[in-house]
Amino acid sequence: MIELTNGSDVMELPNYKEARKRNTEIVEKEYYEINDNLINIGLNKTYHVKTYGCQMNEHDTENIKAMLEQLGFVEEVDIFKADVVILNTCSIRENAHNKAFGMLGRLKHVKEESNKNMIIGLCGCMAQEEKVVNDIMKKYKYVNFVFGTHNIHHLPYILDKAIKTKKQVIEVFSKEGNIVEGLPSKRANRYKAFVNIMYGCDKFCTYCIVPMTRGKQRSRDKDDIIKEVNKLVKEGYKEVTLLGQNVNAYGKDLNTNYTMANLLEDVAKTGIPRVRFMTSHPWDFTIDMIEVIKKYNNIMPSIHLPVQSGSNKVLKLMGRKYTKEEYLELFDQLRTIPNVTISTDIIVGFPSETETDFEETLKLCEYCKFDNAYTFIFSPREGTAALKLKDETTLKEKEERLYKLNELVNKYFLESNQKMIGKVVDVLVDSKSEKEGMLCGYTDTNKLINFYGDEKSIGEIVKVEVVDAKTWSLDGKQK
Repeated sequence: MIELTNGSDVMELPNYKEARKRNTEIVEKEYYEINDNLINIGLNKTYHVKTYGCQMNEHDTENIKAMLEQLGFVEEVDIFKADVVILNTCSIRENAHNKAFGMLGRLKHVKEESNKNMIIGLCGCMAQEEKVVNDIMKKYKYVNFVFGTHNIHHLPYILDKAIKTKKQVIEVFSKEGNIVEGLPSKRANRYKAFVNIMYGCDKFCTYCIVPMTRGKQRSRDKDDIIKEVNKLVKEGYKEVTLLGQNVNAYGKDLNTNYTMANLLEDVAKTGIPRVRFMTSHPWDFTIDMIEVIKKYNNIMPSIHLPVQSGSNKVLKLMGRKYTKEEYLELFDQLRTIPNVTISTDIIVGFPSETETDFEETLKLCEYCKFDNAYTFIFSPREGTAALKLKDETTLKEKEERLYKLNELVNKYFLESNQKMIGKVVDVLVDSKSEKEGMLCGYTDTNKLINFYGDEKSIGEIVKVEVVDAKTWSLDGKQK
C-alpha cells in the first residue's frame, strides 16, 4: 500500500500495460466471504448505487447492493439523501464518461452544502482507466473510494477503510482476473435474472476498451452456473439471461471440450421457462449452438449479433476478424431458426470510413432487415489502438450518416413489428405499463408489448394477441 501526500491510500492503481497481458494458465477460483466485525458498519445508514452501461454492470450492481445490505445499509431511492453513494460506471463511450463525471460534480455540491457526511465511491469500467483514477486523485479528492471490476468482492473492506481513515482509498487491480463465486445478489427483478457465465474478453477490437477494463476471457465452472440456475428455478424465476462479453467463447479457456452449445443445452434442461444469452461475437457462433437453439423451445429465438460495419476494410481496421461475407453466411444460418429475430450493433464514422464504406453498411442492413439495432458514432477511447488511426471525417458528416442509417433501420424495425399484427404470442409480464390501464412485457423474440390484461398476470407467461405495431413496441390484448 502506498500512502500519498494528498491524503490517499493507494493499495493498487490501474495499469493498461498490465491489463493487456494474457497467459494460458487457468484462472483461480475464489469464494466471497465477509468478516463478522464488518456486518454492522452500515446500521442506521443508507446507500444508493447508480448504474451506467451494460447488463454486466447492472448485474454487478445487484452484487454491490447485496453486499451493502449485508453490512446493514438500507437502500435510499434519492441519490442525494444517501449516506453512501456508489457510481457503477461504463467506459465504452465518451457520453457515459461525461454522465458519470457530471453526477460527481452534482454530488460534490450536495456533500458541501446539505449532506456533509456523504461517502462517495466510484467503481466499474471507468475505475479501470489510468487517466480517470489519476484525475480522481488530483481533482476529485472528495471521492472517498475507488475500486475496479476485478475486486468488487473487496467492497466491504474498502468501504470500511474509507470510513475509518477518512482518506481516499483506491484499489484497482490490473490483472487478468480470477473467478469469484458466492457473491450475494439483490436481484432487480423478481422474475428475470442475469447469470454471469464468463468474464473478460480476449478479442481486442481496436475501438474497444473492455479487454483492458474487464480482463482476460475466463469462464465459470459449468457446475456453478447450473447450480445457480437451478436455485433460480426453485425461487420461481421465469427467465435467465446468460451474460458475458463474448458468451459464444464460453469454455475455450477451460480446455475441457465443453462449449457454449453444451452449456445452453444444460441450462435449457433445468426447465426454466426462458433462456436468453448475450453478447455474441460472430467469430465464435457455431452451428452446434444453432442446432441447440432449434432443439429447445425454452431457448428464446432472439439473437444479438453485432456486425459494427458492412465494409471489409473497416472491419479489418476494427480487428473484428470476420468479413462481411462471413457475417452474412452466419446470418443466413441463424434465419433457419424458427421465428428468430436478430438485432445488431453498428458504428458509423470509424477512422478512415469513406462514403463508399458507409454505403456498404447500408446495403448490409437492406439485406439483413434487422429487427433491432443499436447505432453509434465512433467514440475514441484512450488505451485503444483505434485512437492512433487518422480520422478526417467531420462530426457533421458522421451525424448525417447516423441519421441516414437510423432512418433505414427504423423502417425495418416497423416492418418487423407490423408482421406481428394478428398473431398470438407468449409474453412474460413485467409490470404495469407506462400507458395507463395496460401491462407490459416481452415476447419470446424480445419485443416490448403493452397490452390490456389482468394485473394478476404480472410475473407469469401469458398469451397476448398483437393488435397494433409501432417502431419500438407492440400493442395487444391478453387472450
